[in-house]
Amino acid sequence: MADAKVIVIEPADSEAAELLTLLRFLDLEPLHVHDLEELRQSRHADSEQYLAVIVGKDSVSAVGAALVTQLRSMPQPLPIIYLSTDGLPKIAETCGDLPWFHLELPVKQRRLSAVLNQAQNVRNGHPTQPGTHRFRPSGSSRAMRDVHRLIEQVAPFDTNVLILGESGTGKEMVARHVHELSGRVGQPFVPVNCGAIPADLLESELFGHEKGAFTGALSTRVGRFEFAEGGTLFLDEIGDMSLQMQVKLLRVLQERSFERVGSNRTIRCNVRIIAATHRDLEAAIAGGRFREDLYYRLNVFPVQMPPLRARLEDLPVLIEHLTQRHKQIAGRQIRLDKEAMQCLSRNPWPGNVRELANLLERLAILFPDQTVTAADLPERYRNQGATAWFGDGVVLMPSRDGEKFASASPGFLEELLQHGEEEEIAATAELAGFELPRGGMDLKDHLSAIEIGLIRKALEEADGTVAEAARLLRMRRTTLVEKLRKYRLSA
Repeated sequence: MADAKVIVIEPADSEAAELLTLLRFLDLEPLHVHDLEELRQSRHADSEQYLAVIVGKDSVSAVGAALVTQLRSMPQPLPIIYLSTDGLPKIAETCGDLPWFHLELPVKQRRLSAVLNQAQNVRNGHPTQPGTHRFRPSGSSRAMRDVHRLIEQVAPFDTNVLILGESGTGKEMVARHVHELSGRVGQPFVPVNCGAIPADLLESELFGHEKGAFTGALSTRVGRFEFAEGGTLFLDEIGDMSLQMQVKLLRVLQERSFERVGSNRTIRCNVRIIAATHRDLEAAIAGGRFREDLYYRLNVFPVQMPPLRARLEDLPVLIEHLTQRHKQIAGRQIRLDKEAMQCLSRNPWPGNVRELANLLERLAILFPDQTVTAADLPERYRNQGATAWFGDGVVLMPSRDGEKFASASPGFLEELLQHGEEEEIAATAELAGFELPRGGMDLKDHLSAIEIGLIRKALEEADGTVAEAARLLRMRRTTLVEKLRKYRLSA
């Protein structure tokens, strides 16, 4: 990359000075222009001579569309390195033919060098580089900006990554995005679902086997580690791996070598490991179901994927992304009206983004190229009206009278239901602010949604202490622990 040239678009000389110094320190030759017009007029801006164009947030906000048009008109479009504190701009998602890279401010030399190496891969005609990043998780909420920042920081290194989060949050998408931002992007990305393969077959699946190694081994088979040589091996649902296999995986991570089943020949491997799980591995260690030494080998750089209910502000972006993807695949597109969007924004989404994707696919089949209304939604999504979800809990009793109800003594409801008159019970329900939505509701789902929200709120107020949260909810600690398991919540 030495002696390569980089275009820097920055109106302020003072802002550009430090960046130009860093580029020269990296043996790069920067061309500083103040605006797009100066770039057009520059006799030196021959795209074939340049590695990338670096541009800041203000410039993209002002002339983003014109910049994209200008780069597309070049004989060889340049990668765009975007400087900001909050991820890539929206325009990056709409121009799939141009590669965008995000560089966090303030600019650090090591990160700048890594991003320029990625741009170099694109300029070299990397066969697997699709232009823009196909696997970048959608969303611009604070939680997702943190995820994007962590991905961009760890991608250039071969560090082991452990992705944590509930089922359906998009952990494999994160793993693929780490891979496509890394220097291994031209090599294979090989996923393995450790929970879907029987324990007695997983060793052969990972390491391969020789002919005759066991009954049914009719020929030699290459394992996933060999398939992933030079690239990335993604071990999904690592928390479901048997203890026996955990020991063998630990040895590979320590020695970077393995043997096929039925062979004594040692094979060296050069593979980056990314693992993921929806389970609480620390609880599994305490319960003797997961090895502590393997956990520390994998958990070098953890990335926590937030559940969808914790980032509902991303819902419109996710819906737009998923409907566009379905249009590309199946040729069908739907739109959701305001009332339908409001219904979806009140849903707790226990299945997270996967549940949302499945719902939108179903709606696209039922209502192709139509506008979906609230009445078109399945019943369970229409009937969330009494519960308002804001990502960190539930607003259940908005009125002052409702607050009196919430502060009633333990056993109040049981006493009322056993000995109260019908009019008293009805009046108490009205006092609490309970209303039945038009069209009815699924009571079981509604109550579960309320319970999940209040448990999360209690845990938050108790700083994750289960005993204190149980006290706030006026229940036994063991009962709360069971509910945490039931709803797959973590303290």
